Amino acid sequence: MTSIGNGKTVIVGMSGGVDSSVCAALLKEQGYNVIGMFMKNWEEQDENGNCKASLEFEDVIKVCEKLDIPYYSVDFVKEYRDNVFANFLEEYEQGYTPNPDILCNREIKFKVFFNKAMELGADYLATGHYCQTKKIDGQSRLIKGLDNNKDQTYFLYTIKSDVLDKVLFPVGNIEKPQVREIAKKYDLITHDKKDSTGICFIGERNFKNFLSNYIQIKEGDFELLDGTKVGRHSGSAFYTIGQRKGLGLGGPGEPWFVVGKDTQRNVVLVERGEKHGALYADYLTATELSWVDKDFAPSVGQRVKAKIRYRQKDQACTITEVADDFVKVEFDEPQRAIAQRQSIVFYTQMDGEEVCLGGGMIKEAGPSYFEQNKELP
Repeated sequence: MTSIGNGKTVIVGMSGGVDSSVCAALLKEQGYNVIGMFMKNWEEQDENGNCKASLEFEDVIKVCEKLDIPYYSVDFVKEYRDNVFANFLEEYEQGYTPNPDILCNREIKFKVFFNKAMELGADYLATGHYCQTKKIDGQSRLIKGLDNNKDQTYFLYTIKSDVLDKVLFPVGNIEKPQVREIAKKYDLITHDKKDSTGICFIGERNFKNFLSNYIQIKEGDFELLDGTKVGRHSGSAFYTIGQRKGLGLGGPGEPWFVVGKDTQRNVVLVERGEKHGALYADYLTATELSWVDKDFAPSVGQRVKAKIRYRQKDQACTITEVADDFVKVEFDEPQRAIAQRQSIVFYTQMDGEEVCLGGGMIKEAGPSYFEQNKELP
């Protein structure tokens, strides 16, 4: 009986975490010629003088030795700084709240790292993302992962169909608890390792302290929409639309929420109440569009589903305008806290699967219910 892998070579992007460890184990079990490869993308020592990347690579070595597969390390520090981190800082300086994971996937994991794997003669690149691929109508489609709580297609919408042809997602059809069970079965050191959080490849930090090392943070005013000053903020970069916690605003009445920013004046706009009309809109426009298969991009009048943030449930909507790099979307239900420069990602049903079509960067929302003097339904 021929094995699934049939001796084909797959380079696994090893992070030192449990997901990529299990990727390597499963692929070897399936008969692939597996090579582990660690990406070094950030150079910085912690307070104890340890380099986080070096510590992660130590776990990669232990996993690969346990699985008896070769391993290597590649250095993309310059590429990460130039193509991901510089953009991250620029977005924050302009008052936006960027999502570096999306840019990291586009510029590093599925560009320079993918190209490196192909240059080294690999048949496939594999990663520990919770998503799947499937050939539908002759094209590789990006499919949601089996584990709804872990699905990562939102972060992968910029990947292209021709790249998907050569990418494997071995844990995409497995739920997270089972992944840990598999790691334990193989006696991998990462089986109970905590999931990584924080900034892509940089990790958890005291965010204000970290960001202040790179950009100038200016205090400013909290204002109501009518211009009334109600307090001082520690830097507009630290606040996002819809935020409630950490504002430092008190007094009797409903909780305060961030409803907007005036970056020109370094003002953060706030109002009271989770249901304040300034937080809600039916429409948004997006640019910097990226479609997994450009021949299958949404058209005017098409009904699709979309997310405007990672943890959001899919929202029913209609595409009302489309141009080369512009899309307008009308939602069935009012959307809360639509944030500029966050991504909107589109989905549709194909062949019984939830297929990610692609997405774009939110340009603007609205007009809001407050601006239209409308009541929420």
